Amino acid sequence: MTGVGEPHDEVDAGWLPPGQREATGWPVRHYGRVPRHCEAEGWQVELSGALRSGGAVTLDVAALDALGRVDVVADLHCVTHFSVPGLRWSGVPTAAVLAAFPPAEDATHVMVWAEYGYGANLPIADLRRAHTVLATAVEGEPLPPERGGPVRLVVPHRYGWKGPKWVRGLEYLREDRRGFWEERGYHNHADPWLEQRYRYQEPHGPDAADGDSAG
Repeated sequence: MTGVGEPHDEVDAGWLPPGQREATGWPVRHYGRVPRHCEAEGWQVELSGALRSGGAVTLDVAALDALGRVDVVADLHCVTHFSVPGLRWSGVPTAAVLAAFPPAEDATHVMVWAEYGYGANLPIADLRRAHTVLATAVEGEPLPPERGGPVRLVVPHRYGWKGPKWVRGLEYLREDRRGFWEERGYHNHADPWLEQRYRYQEPHGPDAADGDSAG
């Protein structure tokens, strides 16, 4: 049995986590409005915090792509109870980002920063998993702005709010720090198979239909 906070490996299992339903279409959910300017040209992602090299690094989309691209087929599980199966994402594995710009040896977590100051915290181990990518395309087409383009994080083994749209930065941390929704009562680990929706695990917690940044 997988313990609390340990991600499951059933991202291709073909069945829904508890409490989820298969979506009709692909509903759009995010915090805040869609940014006015979401062109890939000029978009930058900053790597900061506890970098082994010491100094922050800023990458544009072309520099990210140069790290190597992959296709990942994975489900999307939104905390608002819908799941979208078998999306084909294209992008840069976060493991490749870690290899090119490694965190300090004592770094344990990362804060993924997005537009509007939105942040989602994750263990660095989540970025080393093969299915975790900084996606720039879905189903063979560039990510549209409402889907998080030009860059969004895809973390299939967590609820969708852990995969922010409009990614602006990765901050390596030496200790865990709660992100935007975690500070507002959401669960820190967000494992869909354990129904880790809310900090106090209410079986019928508040509907966050307009809160999940990753629909």
